[in-house]
Amino acid sequence: MEKANKMKKTCIIFQILLLMWFSLDMTGFSLGDKCLVTQSYKEDGVFFLIYLVTVILFIVKVQIGKWLVAVWTSLWFIAQFLSHEWYTIFNCGIMGSIEGKIKYFSGTLQWIRIEGKYIPDIYHTVLHILILLTLISTIIYIVKSKIKAEV
Repeated sequence: MEKANKMKKTCIIFQILLLMWFSLDMTGFSLGDKCLVTQSYKEDGVFFLIYLVTVILFIVKVQIGKWLVAVWTSLWFIAQFLSHEWYTIFNCGIMGSIEGKIKYFSGTLQWIRIEGKYIPDIYHTVLHILILLTLISTIIYIVKSKIKAEV
């Protein structure tokens, strides 16, 4: 029982961190004259609301909320992977040209810039890590709570 509660708390911590980081996309955030992320609530607001609802459901109705968080973060990670890492790995993608991707994110804080190569910016790298941490912790919680229920 104690391990399941500890894992649930871990899930909630990752979910809240992801929600806070994703909220920067809703408001936009700059460090001085350097842009971390532009304000994108018009493009991503629905996705933010869906994630917010899944987090709330996880907290108040964990039996359904855990599955919704797992499904949503899985789909979200796939979409993010296709929108970012795919371009880095294969130098092309299905969501626009590599040149367009480089130009669109040229004003954001970057880890590294390589001429003609798209590399996800700092905001998206952290976002993807948080999505994965949330997804992995939720899957572990689902598995552990299932094992606990069978015992």
